[in-house]
Amino acid sequence: MSAVRLQDILNLAKSQGVVTVDDLTERFEVTPQTIRKDLNQLCEEGTLLRTHGGARIASNIENVAYEARRILAGDEKRAIGETVAKMVPNGSSLFMNIGTTTESCAHALLQHRDLMVITNNINVASILRPCEANKVIIASGEVRSTDGGIVGESAVDFIGQFKVDYAIIGASGLDNDGALLDFDYREVKVSQAIIENARHVILVADSSKHERVAPVRIGHVSQIDSFVTDVCPNDEYRSMLKSFDVDVTETNAS
Repeated sequence: MSAVRLQDILNLAKSQGVVTVDDLTERFEVTPQTIRKDLNQLCEEGTLLRTHGGARIASNIENVAYEARRILAGDEKRAIGETVAKMVPNGSSLFMNIGTTTESCAHALLQHRDLMVITNNINVASILRPCEANKVIIASGEVRSTDGGIVGESAVDFIGQFKVDYAIIGASGLDNDGALLDFDYREVKVSQAIIENARHVILVADSSKHERVAPVRIGHVSQIDSFVTDVCPNDEYRSMLKSFDVDVTETNAS
């Protein structure tokens, strides 16, 4: 087993989000059996998680690159976005924070009219900008080069000037105890201000977020009003949400 090849596979997974046995076999000119052994080794080390035909980044200690996050669970994110769009009436005011799932929600809101959207996500602003029927207001602060997120104290102060109907927020990780987690404490400060200044908070996160661990606490599910996901991980998590009167929508519920 080649240590160099293992590191190359891990680097590819970090940049792409997912890797497949077929692609890796062709890239490294080895047998599928060799690649499967490599993936099993990386999964045993906790850096990758097996998928059908390949593996994806586990991301339990560091954030995944923006482009990789955008690709991961793409169908699930689109379904979440379409569901959220049905929850937001025309003429609403709303916050949208940093994240590829919130960006999917922005795409789904393009047919809405008379929205006022306040965001610290340059990508959300770019998605919604062409729609003249809506107003987009972007926070001030430091622009993070990795994903177009705007962070810092000035962004927090800016958010505090508003009181809106809805907040659509994402998180990097969801802990079993109900904690909402992220990687950048500056981003967390903005998300906390968004939660505090919205009348109805909608958490959007696909089920892979339950497998991710991040070091900074945004808040707790008891602070949200609605949770839109593809599927909850287990009955215990559903029960906890119910105990806090969180309305749960599972787009892939059987």
